[in-house]
Amino acid sequence: MKKVRKIEVPQKDTIRKLRVAAYCRVSMKYESQKSSIELQKEYYESYIKEQPNWLFAGVYVDYGSRVRIDKRAAFQKMIQKAVNGEIDCIITKSISRFSGNTVDMLQTIRLLKEKGVTVWFEKENIRSTDENMELAITIHTMLAQEEIRNMSENIQWGFKRRFEQGVTLNNYKYFYGYDVVDGELVVNEQQAEVVRNIFDWYLQGMSLGQIKRRLEENQIKTASGKSVWSKSVIQEMLCNEKYMGDCMLQKYFTEDFLTGKKARNRGQRDRYYVHDSHQGIVSKERFLEVACEMNRRKSMTVAADGNMVKKNRKYKPQNTLGNILECEECGAAYRRRTKRGKVVYRCATRIEKGREACKESPTIEEEWIETEIGKKVCGGEYDEEVVKKNVDRVLVGKDGGIKILFV
Repeated sequence: MKKVRKIEVPQKDTIRKLRVAAYCRVSMKYESQKSSIELQKEYYESYIKEQPNWLFAGVYVDYGSRVRIDKRAAFQKMIQKAVNGEIDCIITKSISRFSGNTVDMLQTIRLLKEKGVTVWFEKENIRSTDENMELAITIHTMLAQEEIRNMSENIQWGFKRRFEQGVTLNNYKYFYGYDVVDGELVVNEQQAEVVRNIFDWYLQGMSLGQIKRRLEENQIKTASGKSVWSKSVIQEMLCNEKYMGDCMLQKYFTEDFLTGKKARNRGQRDRYYVHDSHQGIVSKERFLEVACEMNRRKSMTVAADGNMVKKNRKYKPQNTLGNILECEECGAAYRRRTKRGKVVYRCATRIEKGREACKESPTIEEEWIETEIGKKVCGGEYDEEVVKKNVDRVLVGKDGGIKILFV
């Protein structure tokens, strides 16, 4: 007769407790929101510790964007701990607190789900382990994303209204030569003297590299307190209209509200030039002297014998006139534009820094300039190949006349 012996499952003395963390976020570090976040932290810590089968795994707090989770240090730290097996469950107030980006939300939820980590959204009462949870989360996240889009558009509209009124946004952390006091640029006299020296040294013929070495040899710190200067930073200082007391608004704009990616404004958005918006450190005349010198150096190179010589002109095939037209007043190139249906050329300094930066430069029509060059260079009708072969530069005078410099 067969004998059967039952092998029972051993009973565990204790059930492993879940390690539970909470995530909180507010948009800005205002005092009222700080109080709110403290209450949330106290609530979640108390709530988690009261559960008999839970272990408190911390409360993670961020201040800032609803969209860009890569910019949230506490969020990233929490997710990494969850992936490493140190957190079993995450509680958060709502889907919008977690993320306002549908793609980022689903990617994060799936990553955590693969690691056996549950996310519980209290407001919506959704858990990442629920059936059809992805559909529910997608719908809620898309609604949150649309709300962020509307908010972003409202903010941009507000900025535009302020720009139209000449209101500057001085939210700089570091700005060499200035301190920001109550939202206004105030000259820092100690640093301002260094700024004036940089402009003077450049006009005396020093290169950006030589200026960099001079600053470092004199142990002059950068705006952020570093001992090493960058040539690109020095060049940006020499080109920054704020040092002459003016301000160009909307140099950059947010290209994508989801990623927060910013792009240089090269005409995609309106720009606004504010004259005398604050106290300048160098005179406008000094600033424009540097701009002219910078344009002059762009057309020069160092020959084998060490002497400065003019570069061979390289023509852009689609814009021959843009290669040769030059403002006689400031030395800047002329750029092609369309104005009221006509193609015109205008001084680059005037385009970028406003009429005051180059007062006398005229706007010229493409049809007119081609006719004039055709008469003086091509013996009649304008011919690009003849112009490329024979013309070095065409200087545009303040009276609208042109001076042709041949190769």
